[in-house]
Amino acid sequence: MTLTFQLNWEPNGFQSPYFLAREEGFYEDEGLEVQFVEGHGSPYAAERAATGDADIALAGASAVLAKQSEGFDPLAVAAVTQKTPAAVYTLRDVFGGKLSEPEQLAGRTVAPSATKTRILTAQLLENAGIRDEVDLLQVDPHTHHRVQHKVIDGTVDAAVGVVTNGIEIGREHDRTPDELPIGDSLEIYGMTLVTSPAFADEQPETVRSFLRATARGWAVATRDPDRAVDVLVGRNATLERNREIERLKFETAAHRLQFTPYVREHGWGAQDPARWRRLGETLSETALLEGEIDPDTVWTGEFRPADEPIVAEYAERVRPTAD
Repeated sequence: MTLTFQLNWEPNGFQSPYFLAREEGFYEDEGLEVQFVEGHGSPYAAERAATGDADIALAGASAVLAKQSEGFDPLAVAAVTQKTPAAVYTLRDVFGGKLSEPEQLAGRTVAPSATKTRILTAQLLENAGIRDEVDLLQVDPHTHHRVQHKVIDGTVDAAVGVVTNGIEIGREHDRTPDELPIGDSLEIYGMTLVTSPAFADEQPETVRSFLRATARGWAVATRDPDRAVDVLVGRNATLERNREIERLKFETAAHRLQFTPYVREHGWGAQDPARWRRLGETLSETALLEGEIDPDTVWTGEFRPADEPIVAEYAERVRPTAD
Protein backbone atom coordinates (compact mmCIF):
# COMPACT_ATOMS: atom_id res chain seq x y z
CA MET A 1 0.00 0.00 0.00
CA THR A 2 1.21 3.50 -0.85
CA LEU A 3 1.05 5.87 2.13
CA THR A 4 1.74 9.61 2.13
CA PHE A 5 3.73 10.92 5.09
CA GLN A 6 3.55 14.67 5.55
CA LEU A 7 6.62 16.08 7.30
CA ASN A 8 6.40 19.18 9.44
CA TRP A 9 9.36 20.79 7.70
CA GLU A 10 12.10 20.18 5.18
CA PRO A 11 14.31 17.15 5.90
CA ASN A 12 16.65 17.65 8.87
CA GLY A 13 18.27 15.71 11.68
CA PHE A 14 15.11 15.55 13.75
CA GLN A 15 13.50 13.53 10.94
CA SER A 16 16.36 11.17 10.18
CA PRO A 17 14.75 8.07 11.82
CA TYR A 18 11.92 8.12 9.28
CA PHE A 19 14.28 8.28 6.33
CA LEU A 20 16.38 5.52 7.90
CA ALA A 21 13.28 3.36 8.37
CA ARG A 22 12.53 3.69 4.67
CA GLU A 23 16.15 3.10 3.62
CA GLU A 24 16.43 -0.02 5.79
CA GLY A 25 13.23 -1.44 4.32
CA PHE A 26 11.26 -1.36 7.56
CA TYR A 27 8.21 0.17 5.88
CA GLU A 28 8.56 -2.24 2.98
CA ASP A 29 8.61 -5.13 5.46
CA GLU A 30 5.16 -3.96 6.55
CA GLY A 31 3.88 -3.84 2.97
CA LEU A 32 4.06 -0.04 2.83
CA GLU A 33 5.48 2.27 0.21
CA VAL A 34 5.88 5.54 2.10
CA GLN A 35 6.04 8.77 0.13
CA PHE A 36 7.55 11.66 2.10
CA VAL A 37 6.17 15.16 1.55
CA GLU A 38 8.13 18.19 2.75
CA GLY A 39 6.21 20.51 5.03
CA HIS A 40 5.65 24.12 5.98
CA GLY A 41 5.25 23.83 9.73
CA SER A 42 3.31 21.69 12.18
CA PRO A 43 -0.06 23.46 11.71
CA TYR A 44 0.09 22.75 7.99
CA ALA A 45 1.03 19.11 8.59
CA ALA A 46 -1.70 18.56 11.19
CA GLU A 47 -4.33 20.07 8.91
CA ARG A 48 -3.21 17.95 5.95
CA ALA A 49 -3.63 14.81 8.03
CA ALA A 50 -6.97 15.90 9.48
CA THR A 51 -8.44 16.59 6.04
CA GLY A 52 -7.12 13.39 4.52
CA ASP A 53 -4.74 15.17 2.14
CA ALA A 54 -1.98 13.15 3.81
CA ASP A 55 -2.41 9.73 5.39
CA ILE A 56 -0.08 10.40 8.33
CA ALA A 57 1.74 13.55 9.39
CA LEU A 58 4.47 14.63 11.77
CA ALA A 59 3.23 17.59 13.83
CA GLY A 60 3.76 19.25 17.16
CA ALA A 61 1.15 18.50 19.82
CA SER A 62 0.27 22.18 20.27
CA ALA A 63 -0.52 22.42 16.55
CA VAL A 64 -2.78 19.38 16.85
CA LEU A 65 -4.85 21.07 19.55
CA ALA A 66 -4.81 24.39 17.71
CA LYS A 67 -6.22 22.72 14.61
CA GLN A 68 -8.89 21.03 16.70
CA SER A 69 -9.90 24.49 17.94
CA GLU A 70 -10.38 25.53 14.30
CA GLY A 71 -12.87 22.74 13.69
CA PHE A 72 -10.51 20.14 12.22
CA ASP A 73 -10.27 16.62 13.62
CA PRO A 74 -6.61 15.54 13.78
CA LEU A 75 -5.89 12.37 15.72
CA ALA A 76 -2.50 11.78 17.34
CA VAL A 77 -1.68 8.07 17.27
CA ALA A 78 1.79 8.25 18.84
CA ALA A 79 3.91 10.74 20.77
CA VAL A 80 7.36 10.64 19.24
CA THR A 81 9.06 13.07 21.60
CA GLN A 82 7.72 13.52 25.10
CA LYS A 83 9.25 16.98 25.50
CA THR A 84 8.91 20.07 23.33
CA PRO A 85 12.03 20.90 21.28
CA ALA A 86 11.51 24.63 21.98
CA ALA A 87 14.45 26.41 23.58
CA VAL A 88 15.59 29.90 24.54
CA TYR A 89 19.07 30.52 23.20
CA THR A 90 21.68 33.27 23.15
CA LEU A 91 25.36 34.00 22.66
CA ARG A 92 27.34 34.52 25.82
CA ASP A 93 28.99 37.73 24.66
CA VAL A 94 25.53 39.14 23.87
CA PHE A 95 23.90 38.01 27.10
CA GLY A 96 26.84 39.07 29.22
CA GLY A 97 27.29 35.72 30.89
CA LYS A 98 26.06 32.14 30.89
CA LEU A 99 22.30 31.58 30.56
CA SER A 100 21.28 28.59 32.68
CA GLU A 101 18.06 29.55 34.51
CA PRO A 102 14.79 31.18 33.35
CA GLU A 103 15.06 33.79 36.11
CA GLN A 104 18.09 35.28 34.34
CA LEU A 105 15.80 36.56 31.58
CA ALA A 106 14.31 39.21 33.89
CA GLY A 107 14.93 42.65 32.41
CA ARG A 108 15.84 41.18 29.03
CA THR A 109 14.40 41.30 25.51
CA VAL A 110 13.53 37.95 23.95
CA ALA A 111 12.49 37.34 20.31
CA PRO A 112 10.41 34.22 19.54
CA SER A 113 10.46 32.49 16.16
CA ALA A 114 6.85 31.29 16.12
CA THR A 115 3.55 31.86 17.88
CA LYS A 116 3.61 28.52 19.66
CA THR A 117 7.16 28.92 20.93
CA ARG A 118 6.18 32.41 22.13
CA ILE A 119 3.31 30.88 24.10
CA LEU A 120 5.57 28.28 25.69
CA THR A 121 8.12 30.96 26.56
CA ALA A 122 5.42 33.09 28.17
CA GLN A 123 4.39 30.10 30.29
CA LEU A 124 8.03 29.45 31.21
CA LEU A 125 8.42 33.07 32.35
CA GLU A 126 5.09 32.93 34.20
CA ASN A 127 6.19 29.85 36.12
CA ALA A 128 9.44 31.58 36.98
CA GLY A 129 7.51 34.59 38.28
CA ILE A 130 9.12 37.06 35.86
CA ARG A 131 6.61 37.33 33.00
CA ASP A 132 6.09 41.07 33.54
CA GLU A 133 9.82 41.69 33.73
CA VAL A 134 10.66 40.35 30.27
CA ASP A 135 10.09 42.11 26.95
CA LEU A 136 8.82 39.11 24.98
CA LEU A 137 8.48 40.42 21.44
CA GLN A 138 5.73 39.55 18.99
CA VAL A 139 6.55 37.01 16.29
CA ASP A 140 8.42 38.30 13.28
CA PRO A 141 6.76 36.98 10.09
CA HIS A 142 10.17 36.10 8.70
CA THR A 143 10.54 33.49 11.47
CA HIS A 144 13.61 31.93 12.95
CA HIS A 145 16.32 33.13 10.58
CA ARG A 146 15.60 36.73 11.42
CA VAL A 147 15.55 36.16 15.18
CA GLN A 148 18.88 34.38 14.85
CA HIS A 149 20.29 37.49 13.22
CA LYS A 150 18.92 39.62 16.04
CA VAL A 151 20.86 37.54 18.54
CA ILE A 152 24.01 37.61 16.44
CA ASP A 153 24.04 41.39 16.16
CA GLY A 154 22.88 41.94 19.74
CA THR A 155 19.54 43.55 18.86
CA VAL A 156 17.91 41.22 21.41
CA ASP A 157 19.30 39.44 24.44
CA ALA A 158 17.95 36.01 23.48
CA ALA A 159 15.71 34.24 20.99
CA VAL A 160 13.35 31.30 21.04
CA GLY A 161 13.59 28.48 18.52
CA VAL A 162 14.41 24.81 18.91
CA VAL A 163 17.26 23.04 20.62
CA THR A 164 20.53 23.28 18.64
CA ASN A 165 19.64 26.68 17.09
CA GLY A 166 22.01 28.39 19.51
CA ILE A 167 24.74 25.81 19.03
CA GLU A 168 24.42 26.19 15.27
CA ILE A 169 24.94 29.96 15.23
CA GLY A 170 27.66 29.67 17.86
CA ARG A 171 29.67 27.34 15.66
CA GLU A 172 29.01 29.35 12.54
CA HIS A 173 30.26 32.57 14.12
CA ASP A 174 32.86 31.08 16.47
CA ARG A 175 31.09 32.38 19.56
CA THR A 176 29.94 30.66 22.75
CA PRO A 177 26.21 29.81 22.79
CA ASP A 178 23.88 28.86 25.63
CA GLU A 179 20.51 27.14 25.40
CA LEU A 180 17.67 26.86 27.88
CA PRO A 181 15.47 23.90 26.79
CA ILE A 182 11.85 24.72 27.61
CA GLY A 183 11.00 21.03 27.80
CA ASP A 184 13.19 20.71 30.89
CA SER A 185 10.82 23.06 32.72
CA LEU A 186 7.41 22.50 31.09
CA GLU A 187 5.89 19.04 30.70
CA ILE A 188 4.69 19.74 27.18
CA TYR A 189 4.60 17.23 24.31
CA GLY A 190 6.85 17.69 21.31
CA MET A 191 6.27 15.88 18.02
CA THR A 192 3.42 13.46 17.40
CA LEU A 193 2.30 11.24 14.53
CA VAL A 194 -1.13 12.30 13.35
CA THR A 195 -3.81 10.92 11.07
CA SER A 196 -7.54 11.41 10.59
CA PRO A 197 -10.19 9.38 12.43
CA ALA A 198 -11.49 8.22 9.06
CA PHE A 199 -8.13 6.85 7.90
CA ALA A 200 -7.53 5.19 11.27
CA ASP A 201 -10.96 3.54 11.14
CA GLU A 202 -10.55 2.39 7.54
CA GLN A 203 -6.89 1.34 7.74
CA PRO A 204 -6.15 0.38 11.36
CA GLU A 205 -3.54 -2.22 10.43
CA THR A 206 -1.82 0.26 8.11
CA VAL A 207 -1.48 2.71 10.98
CA ARG A 208 -0.13 0.00 13.26
CA SER A 209 2.32 -1.13 10.58
CA PHE A 210 3.56 2.41 10.07
CA LEU A 211 4.09 2.90 13.80
CA ARG A 212 5.85 -0.45 14.18
CA ALA A 213 8.26 0.30 11.31
CA THR A 214 8.84 3.84 12.60
CA ALA A 215 9.71 2.57 16.07
CA ARG A 216 12.28 0.29 14.45
CA GLY A 217 13.68 3.28 12.58
CA TRP A 218 14.05 5.28 15.79
CA ALA A 219 15.70 2.34 17.53
CA VAL A 220 18.28 1.74 14.81
CA ALA A 221 18.97 5.47 14.43
CA THR A 222 19.52 5.82 18.17
CA ARG A 223 21.99 2.95 18.17
CA ASP A 224 23.73 4.16 15.00
CA PRO A 225 23.28 7.92 14.55
CA ASP A 226 26.01 8.10 11.90
CA ARG A 227 24.03 5.73 9.71
CA ALA A 228 20.90 7.81 10.22
CA VAL A 229 22.67 11.02 9.20
CA ASP A 230 24.25 9.29 6.20
CA VAL A 231 20.80 8.40 4.93
CA LEU A 232 19.55 11.93 5.56
CA VAL A 233 22.47 13.49 3.69
CA GLY A 234 21.90 11.00 0.89
CA ARG A 235 18.39 12.40 0.64
CA ASN A 236 19.56 16.03 0.74
CA ALA A 237 23.24 16.53 -0.12
CA THR A 238 23.16 20.20 0.94
CA LEU A 239 23.07 19.00 4.55
CA GLU A 240 26.60 17.61 4.26
CA ARG A 241 28.13 20.91 5.38
CA ASN A 242 25.96 20.79 8.53
CA ARG A 243 26.43 17.10 9.21
CA GLU A 244 27.54 17.63 12.83
CA ILE A 245 24.54 19.84 13.56
CA GLU A 246 22.13 17.38 11.94
CA ARG A 247 23.54 14.58 14.06
CA LEU A 248 23.25 16.77 17.15
CA LYS A 249 19.60 17.51 16.31
CA PHE A 250 18.81 13.82 16.12
CA GLU A 251 20.74 12.83 19.23
CA THR A 252 19.10 15.65 21.18
CA ALA A 253 15.67 14.41 20.11
CA ALA A 254 16.55 10.77 20.76
CA HIS A 255 18.04 11.20 24.20
CA ARG A 256 16.85 14.48 25.72
CA LEU A 257 13.36 14.79 24.22
CA GLN A 258 12.23 11.19 23.79
CA PHE A 259 13.22 9.36 26.97
CA THR A 260 11.11 10.07 30.04
CA PRO A 261 9.98 7.85 32.93
CA TYR A 262 6.66 7.50 31.11
CA VAL A 263 8.34 6.06 28.00
CA ARG A 264 10.48 3.72 30.08
CA GLU A 265 7.32 2.38 31.72
CA HIS A 266 4.92 2.38 28.78
CA GLY A 267 7.11 2.12 25.68
CA TRP A 268 7.72 4.00 22.45
CA GLY A 269 5.01 6.36 21.26
CA ALA A 270 2.95 6.11 24.47
CA GLN A 271 0.75 9.09 25.28
CA ASP A 272 -0.09 10.41 28.71
CA PRO A 273 -3.59 11.91 29.06
CA ALA A 274 -2.40 14.16 31.87
CA ARG A 275 0.25 15.70 29.63
CA TRP A 276 -2.32 16.35 26.88
CA ARG A 277 -4.62 18.02 29.39
CA ARG A 278 -1.78 20.14 30.74
CA LEU A 279 -0.95 21.30 27.22
CA GLY A 280 -4.61 22.09 26.62
CA GLU A 281 -4.73 24.20 29.77
CA THR A 282 -1.62 26.09 28.72
CA LEU A 283 -2.96 26.85 25.26
CA SER A 284 -6.40 27.77 26.58
CA GLU A 285 -4.85 30.58 28.62
CA THR A 286 -3.63 32.26 25.45
CA ALA A 287 -5.21 33.79 22.37
CA LEU A 288 -3.93 31.00 20.13
CA LEU A 289 -7.05 28.84 20.12
CA GLU A 290 -9.97 29.80 17.93
CA GLY A 291 -12.57 27.63 19.64
CA GLU A 292 -13.17 24.86 22.14
CA ILE A 293 -10.79 21.91 22.51
CA ASP A 294 -11.04 18.54 24.17
CA PRO A 295 -7.56 17.13 24.85
CA ASP A 296 -9.03 13.72 25.67
CA THR A 297 -10.38 13.25 22.14
CA VAL A 298 -7.39 14.47 20.14
CA TRP A 299 -5.28 11.37 20.74
CA THR A 300 -5.61 7.59 20.98
CA GLY A 301 -3.42 4.67 21.97
CA GLU A 302 -5.60 2.20 20.11
CA PHE A 303 -3.32 1.83 17.09
CA ARG A 304 0.05 1.75 18.82
CA PRO A 305 1.34 -1.86 18.60
CA ALA A 306 2.05 -2.04 22.32
CA ASP A 307 2.50 -5.82 22.24
CA GLU A 308 5.54 -5.55 19.95
CA PRO A 309 8.83 -5.86 21.88
CA ILE A 310 10.46 -2.95 20.01
CA VAL A 311 7.57 -0.77 21.16
CA ALA A 312 6.86 -2.13 24.64
CA GLU A 313 10.50 -2.58 25.64
CA TYR A 314 11.86 0.35 23.65
CA ALA A 315 13.87 2.02 26.41
CA GLU A 316 15.51 -1.20 27.57
CA ARG A 317 16.36 -2.29 24.02
CA VAL A 318 17.65 1.06 22.83
CA ARG A 319 18.96 2.74 25.95
CA PRO A 320 19.62 0.11 28.61
CA THR A 321 21.22 2.61 31.00
CA ALA A 322 18.43 5.21 30.71
CA ASP A 323 17.90 6.94 34.02
